[in-house]
This record gives sequence, C-alpha cells and structure tokens, in this order.
Amino acid sequence: MTASWIIAKRELRSYFDSLVAYILLLTFLGFTGFFVWLSGNGDVFFRKQADLKVFFSIANWTLFFFIPAITMKLVAEEKRSGTIELMMTKAVTNWQFVWGKFMAAFLLVAIALAFTLPYYYTISTLGNFDHGANIAGYLGLLLLSAAYIGIGIFASSLTNNQIVAFLLALIIGICFHFLFGVMASGSSGLVSEIFDTLSLSSHFDSISRGVIDSKDLIYFISVTAIGLILSEYIISKR
Repeated sequence: MTASWIIAKRELRSYFDSLVAYILLLTFLGFTGFFVWLSGNGDVFFRKQADLKVFFSIANWTLFFFIPAITMKLVAEEKRSGTIELMMTKAVTNWQFVWGKFMAAFLLVAIALAFTLPYYYTISTLGNFDHGANIAGYLGLLLLSAAYIGIGIFASSLTNNQIVAFLLALIIGICFHFLFGVMASGSSGLVSEIFDTLSLSSHFDSISRGVIDSKDLIYFISVTAIGLILSEYIISKR
C-alpha cells in the first residue's frame, strides 16, 4: 500500500504540475454550474425543485469524456517513455503499480466532485430537499467514476499511444454507457435483462434515485476490478 500511495501522490502531483487538473476542474465546474443554475429550461429555478437531478445527469456525461482524458497517459506514457521498466525494477509489484494509478485518477475526480458541494448546500436551503437521495447520487458518481477509471487504465495498458488509449476508453465506455442500454430497450425478455444488467447508465440511474441496491454496488465494483485486473495482467505479460 505504501508503494501504491507513493505512485498515487506522484501522479496526482503531475496532474497539478501541468494544466490537466486545472482544465478538468474549471471545465467540469463550468459545465455543471451552467446547467444547474443558468441553462433556462433545466436550471433549479426554472424547475422549482430543490434537488440535484440536473447536476447528476450532466456530471454523468461530463465524466464520461473527462475520465478517459485523465487516464489515457497513466500507463501508455510510462510504456512510451520506457519508465515502466525502471518502475518494475523497484520494489513495486504490478498490482501496486496499477492500484497507485487508479487512486491518483480517483482522487482527482473526488476533488472535482468536492468542489460541487456548494451546489448541495445552496440547493438544500431552497426547499424540501431529500438528503438521502442526493447523497446517493454523489455515491453513484463516485462508483461510476471508479468503473470508468478501471476501463481507462485498461485501455491505457493496451498501447503506448495516449490518443489511441483515449479512443479505446471511449469506445468501451460507449458500449457500457450507451449501447447496452439501447439494446436493452430494443429487445425483450431475458436478452433485455442481460443488456440492462450490463448497462452502466441503468445502475447509475438506480442509485441516483436514492435506491442503493447491492446488485448495483457489486456491478460497479466488478467492472472496476475487472478493468484493473486485466491491466495488471497485460503489464505482467510485458
């Protein structure tokens, strides 16, 4: 765990040493803030409902594009520069390496979500606010982000080109986030249930409504774990 934390701190520092973290935070807050407060047809004043449904919906799609951008370099850049071989000569296991990368990306997303807590406080003072459902929505975003990060690290481990890693993560994400949901709605019976079970959006929507079901938690943890395990396997093959 110590080795993983050292790697995580190094990666997190590299985000803030460059413009990546600042661009992520400003753009994320800009997008979500605009739609929550200023968009006209969807903002909290037009809807006259004290909830964060618009925020969760926009954050869901924003993270879908942003997380591949922050994970694309995590392994691909190490492979391109050759530093992954140097890293493996240290007292660091493949799993510690992957877990450290995951923690860095997850902490950056958690920081971005923490900056939106003023939305939570402000809207909670405007009317009848369901704290349980909105806290569940934040939990859903964290679990969704963890799954996206697992997918992103897996994509990054497949190549030494960051752009290719970004596109691969998006393609895999489209399947889980969008395509499986469309196929579930376009079919029926057992086939529909299977695709609905595979859909990230379906599980996120369930949690964001305030329903925390063990099957949703197991799903997100499983997708995250599979992504990290496959990443560790590919790195070990190298």
